[in-house]
Amino acid sequence: MKFFSWNVNGVRAVLKKGLTDILTVQDADFVCFQETKARPDDVDHDWSALGYRSAEWNWAEKKGYSGVLTLSKKAPISVTRGIGVDEHDREGRVLTTEYTDFFLVNTYVPNSQRELTRLPYRQQWDAAYLAYLNKLQKRKPVIFCGDLNVAHTEIDLARPKDNVRNHGFTIEERQGFGAMIDAGFLDTFREFERGGGHYTWWSQMNQARSRNIGWRIDYFLCSSPLRGSLKTARIFPEIMGSDHCPVGLELK
Repeated sequence: MKFFSWNVNGVRAVLKKGLTDILTVQDADFVCFQETKARPDDVDHDWSALGYRSAEWNWAEKKGYSGVLTLSKKAPISVTRGIGVDEHDREGRVLTTEYTDFFLVNTYVPNSQRELTRLPYRQQWDAAYLAYLNKLQKRKPVIFCGDLNVAHTEIDLARPKDNVRNHGFTIEERQGFGAMIDAGFLDTFREFERGGGHYTWWSQMNQARSRNIGWRIDYFLCSSPLRGSLKTARIFPEIMGSDHCPVGLELK
């Protein structure tokens, strides 16, 4: 089974930049998009032409903001929008699709903002999100993915010393990610690659992408019972169209 996740920074924009061709080449069974900035009625596109029987959306109350979309070649057993907490579910950030052997959770985590004005909210969100994942995990294994808006360790960004108190690399955000690891979730990319220099987001300033001055903030994590099923986890820096690049996961 192949999984593919991408913060597209606007699904309508990336459709004009060759998204259909990218999906054709990847031929993933499950595709998760974040920061879609759209609602279903805003996008006139036939996902079924690519073999996707299901296209499930979650969107923000505010138009043109946030949002996630999950495509799957197999219809899900159930679909859940949000995590069941009104305060956290207004921005269309979480979408859960259930299948026979696992839950797939597509996630776009809130940004703490430049002046860390949203850091307290982010901490509340992280705790509520983990509680939701743990609740699911009691029923069957969980695979969750998306833009988690945090670089977990120093090797997950090019310039850690320059960003110690910057959003995306605060102690609080890193602890939030660490709590997921402590709860038994695996950072799948780190199951295969221990070295640095692998990033998924680059600033659009100062030629950061061509110089590979980036951050790894997009992930696939899964419940530890799935460790034996992991075949590969990848980052696709060569795929353009957004300030993020896609990440992938393959299970045996």
